[in-house]
Amino acid sequence: MTEVARSLPAVVLGLLLNILDGISYGMIIFPATGVFIDLGAMGVSMFFVSTIVSQLIYSAGASGFPGANGSMMIEVVPFFHIMAARIAQDIGETNKREIVATTLVAFVFSSLLTGLTFFLLGFFRLGSLIGFFPRHILVGCIGGVGVFLIITGLNVSTRLQDDEFSLSLDTLLFFLRGSNLVLWAPAFALAALLRVITSRWHHQLILPTYFLIIPAVFYIVVLSAGFDLDTLRRERWLFEAARSEEKWYRFYNYFGFTKTRWGPLWATLPTQFALLFFNVLHPPLNVPALAVSLDTDVDTNKELIAHGYSNIFAGLLGTVPNYLVYVNTLLFYRVGGTTRLSGFMLALATVAVLLAGTAPIAYIPIMVVSALIFVLGIDLVKEALWDTRHRVSKPEYITIASIMVAMTVWDFVIGVLFGIIVSCFFFVIQNSQRRSIRAMHTGETTLSTVRRPSAHRAYLREVSRQTTALHLQGFLFFGTITHVEETIRTLVAEPAWVHAPIRFLVLDFSRVLGVDLSAAEAFVRVQRLLSGRRVALVICGAGDEKVLRALDSVGLVELPDVELFMTFNDAMEWTENVYLRAWFDSSSQEAKPVALLGRHENVYIDLQESLPHSPRRAQLRDAGWRIMASSKNKNKNKNGTPAVPPEPFNTLEQAFSPYAADRAVLEQLAPYFERMTVPKGHVLWGQGDAADGLYVIGAGVLRATYHFAAHTPVIEESMVPGTLAGELSGLAGLARNATVVAERPAVLWRLGADALRRLEAERPELARTFTALVLKAAKLDFDILLSALATRQ
Repeated sequence: MTEVARSLPAVVLGLLLNILDGISYGMIIFPATGVFIDLGAMGVSMFFVSTIVSQLIYSAGASGFPGANGSMMIEVVPFFHIMAARIAQDIGETNKREIVATTLVAFVFSSLLTGLTFFLLGFFRLGSLIGFFPRHILVGCIGGVGVFLIITGLNVSTRLQDDEFSLSLDTLLFFLRGSNLVLWAPAFALAALLRVITSRWHHQLILPTYFLIIPAVFYIVVLSAGFDLDTLRRERWLFEAARSEEKWYRFYNYFGFTKTRWGPLWATLPTQFALLFFNVLHPPLNVPALAVSLDTDVDTNKELIAHGYSNIFAGLLGTVPNYLVYVNTLLFYRVGGTTRLSGFMLALATVAVLLAGTAPIAYIPIMVVSALIFVLGIDLVKEALWDTRHRVSKPEYITIASIMVAMTVWDFVIGVLFGIIVSCFFFVIQNSQRRSIRAMHTGETTLSTVRRPSAHRAYLREVSRQTTALHLQGFLFFGTITHVEETIRTLVAEPAWVHAPIRFLVLDFSRVLGVDLSAAEAFVRVQRLLSGRRVALVICGAGDEKVLRALDSVGLVELPDVELFMTFNDAMEWTENVYLRAWFDSSSQEAKPVALLGRHENVYIDLQESLPHSPRRAQLRDAGWRIMASSKNKNKNKNGTPAVPPEPFNTLEQAFSPYAADRAVLEQLAPYFERMTVPKGHVLWGQGDAADGLYVIGAGVLRATYHFAAHTPVIEESMVPGTLAGELSGLAGLARNATVVAERPAVLWRLGADALRRLEAERPELARTFTALVLKAAKLDFDILLSALATRQ
């Protein structure tokens, strides 16, 4: 009994809200025109049946909110009017029973369709998918419902039939006529006054108290002035008694299988699906918002299943769709309705109101119903137009306004479709304006993470200016690919080509989400353009199956002079190897073969130009003779042929020659290094292992793998002959920061920890000089590694 007593205030408040909603929105379920003009009371009964069904199901445990309040879905009323008007038009106004029977079946079908959709979404746990639908389209639809309710409020106040309303000067003059103005203006003023009050005070009892005061004041005035109630009904201040005195179950008498016309019913399917679309968007938005307001955690998919049950049962009982009402539930909780018992008590109280029949409607002032309709209409229009003015972009705001205009001028189905089309149009425009090229670099600033001898690096820094890398992003479609294509055309156009000719164009697709057919075909056009300039197209990062399939669908990867790699680093490594091979194949400066990485050992591209003095070839030849050849001229026999110094001096010279002015320093260091060989696949050390010294690579290739943190990409770095490995951790005596594996059989010259200590003890000055050499080489290596990481972000 204590719990019952605690729940009574909430039950009273919930019942008042149900009554107010029922007489306001139940009265307008059917359009106030033609054969439907006398069915307002029947709509109220259907409203209460749907509300009771939802309340019982939610309170029985289907909902995660113990005090959930269910009610008829008010926003579907405009769609009901469209279906009813279409059915009446198809059947003919003279066949009232058939029109009403078919209309009722259409309403029931909407409940079953809505319920089945909710249930399937919840059962397959797809509730989160609805959140991806553009919110501003729903806001526009809500605004359109608001305009509809304001128009309905005008019609209810003046008893203007729906089919007589039009957006014309005559209609405006009708509403401004004195006898009509006094009917709707007080109701509109009362709605506006309520909004002013609630903007300053936010107590949950303001709304029900306000609408209880209005009829009380109305009847005080009536009794004081001695007005006759029948006269007030004729003057359109009260509802007519004849339309209200009927049993609540009367609407079941209109159902009839033989009376239902199936052709007109199927003709309402487009409206049914538009209504379904609108219905489905509400619970996934209302439920999380209510959970936040009540500081509780609920499963959206469970709530969708609950909505499925409530709407399916509503359909089986011959009534209209329903849903969990955010505002009513929030107020119910705040007054103490936090238990399932309070929900059952509200359902029983609503049943009592239903059983009392619709006769009391004849004594309700029309201005009360109109004011309630105006209140919701004003709120929805405000939510759509005023509350969003600084929260959405201009295209989204235009979409919201255009949906409202389309729904008002034409109908709701056209409004929804128009909103989707406008949103798609603005989506294309907005995405076309986004940068599809994230960054553009030349090869000299995006060298691969391969550690190379200093001479090779200096050569590559210069010749890699002939490599241009474009990092693409987003979804590439007909709206965004134009910018990419124009940028590439600019690179090979005459002004840019004369200043900076290119040999490789690297396209990085690692941040590309997808490629449509128009974009894929644009890349084919680009390849033909590049082929005319003898520029190789290098594609990398297209590991996403959709992206690679799109490029392959137009035959791009099969075209000549098109290379495909998994990562951007692989692509840049390949271009560097091609530049080095071009020099090695055209000169006799190397006394022994130079290792290029195993993954691309056999790559070759024809760098011989048809014009012998082309800028690209001239740059390669000039850089090769200035940098590569000059670095080898130091070691020549008297007859001019290359000489091979003894080891480990030769390897040390490759690693430190740019920083060691005195070759005697390297000769003095050589005795402290020991030779070791490792097979392919041998792990020299793992990340986190203790340092055992540093290594200079004499032959073969090592590969270092860096794991910086969880959920971050693994960074790989290759090391070729003439470079250092483990230098910083070896000098500092700290743990290794990478795992190093022999990618090929390798010859290494190792300066162990004991040998380093012996060097420091025996030759401290030489040790300091060696440390300085190592730090200079390491700085260059890490500068290139950091540059590679920075340009790949």
